[in-house]
Amino acid sequence: MSLVHYKPVNLFNQFNDEMNRHFSTTRAGAANQEHGWQPAVDIREEDTRYLINADVPGINSKDIEITLEDGVLSIKGERNTETGVSEEGYRRRERTHGTFMRQFTLPDTVDANSISASAKDGVLEVTIPKQDKPVPKKITVS
Repeated sequence: MSLVHYKPVNLFNQFNDEMNRHFSTTRAGAANQEHGWQPAVDIREEDTRYLINADVPGINSKDIEITLEDGVLSIKGERNTETGVSEEGYRRRERTHGTFMRQFTLPDTVDANSISASAKDGVLEVTIPKQDKPVPKKITVS
């Protein structure tokens, strides 16, 4: 018998992850319900930009649409099934096919006009440059 170290923080983290997953699904509402799967993403903040890396293997870049509207970045796409492949002979099918959508609320400090995206080796990289926060302007009364 092996001993397992009890870490109550892990239980809290699991609960927190489940709550975040629940609320992120309900926040997007009906838009997410019509899509069959969601690619895993990593979001990294650097000094001058944010990077979003999404796992989209087997998806052609022409099948990915990225839009920015009212401060919400949406990534939509579709992974098509192979044409002419029958269900016969399969023992297991785990790769998900169909449409997907991920949405991210961006902070006010992003430079919306300079957002770019590229795809390589099944990873979509969205680069979101930051811009300086506007400095408050003091107006003198004459």
